[in-house]
Amino acid sequence: MNTTDAGIALRSGRRMRSRRRSLPAAWKETGVGYLFMLPSLLLFAVFLFYPLLKSVYLSFFLTDPRGRVAEFVGLDNYTGLFGSPDFWNSISITLKFTAFTVPAGLLAALALAALTHVKTRGMRLFQFIFSLPVALSVSTASVIWSMLYHPTTGTLNYFLSALGLPPVQWLTDPSWALVSVSIMTVWMNSGFTYIVLLSGLQSIGDDIFDSARMDGSGPIRTFIQIIIPLLSPTLFFLSVVSIMNAFQSFGQIHILTKGGPAGSTDVFVYSIYQEAFVNYQFGTGSALSLVLFAFIMLLTFLQFRFAERKVHYH
Repeated sequence: MNTTDAGIALRSGRRMRSRRRSLPAAWKETGVGYLFMLPSLLLFAVFLFYPLLKSVYLSFFLTDPRGRVAEFVGLDNYTGLFGSPDFWNSISITLKFTAFTVPAGLLAALALAALTHVKTRGMRLFQFIFSLPVALSVSTASVIWSMLYHPTTGTLNYFLSALGLPPVQWLTDPSWALVSVSIMTVWMNSGFTYIVLLSGLQSIGDDIFDSARMDGSGPIRTFIQIIIPLLSPTLFFLSVVSIMNAFQSFGQIHILTKGGPAGSTDVFVYSIYQEAFVNYQFGTGSALSLVLFAFIMLLTFLQFRFAERKVHYH
């Protein structure tokens, strides 16, 4: 063996020994990574994957009055849902509730954030006040609004009577109940939406406002043509989250109206609750929950597929 061949063999041997040393190190590094992920994986497995698989299983069965699995019915729970007028009523009410709450919530929070993002004296107080709803739980906010909506002692009817207008049965009139719950929901969600939009506005540099002002752009034109495009990623995120929250709303409806009157606030999640935990029909309730899961997945896909094209990332 000449000198060149010996050198090549020596380098090859070093690479092989280096690989043998690095392979256990790589396994150890991967193992440590999975070890850090283990708590999250356990939580996902217990609180997400197991309930999801259990719901899929139960959706093919009927349950007895005590909630125990009684009979395999295949897809009958699903076919029964799509032939039920109550199912379509829940879909219709949920879509109306989403249409009432999501655009109004975004517009109100955007207006408040635009009015209070300027750095002037005393503005911190308004920012604190408009952020307060995020600190309240659904139950607390529902109790507050149930007192405001009270037909005889409520503040809203007091103002109406002061204006010479007849009182409104906010929560017991079918034509007003969904609107009343929607107003309360918009207020309850306004804290989170306001904080996110205010943060988005404050992240826009002052030089952009100065440049627009030097170019002769007025406040309204600057807001529509410059600020809104720069805020489009934030608005897109909030629209996706708000629609998901609207489809999963339950607490305020359960406390204020219990799905009534006459089913006028019987949104989709409340139907799931009634079917599974009042009627103890876990099979039908599981089928409803899986339909809701598929519906939200489809809406989210459509939002990312079409609405995201309008988002301006910079």
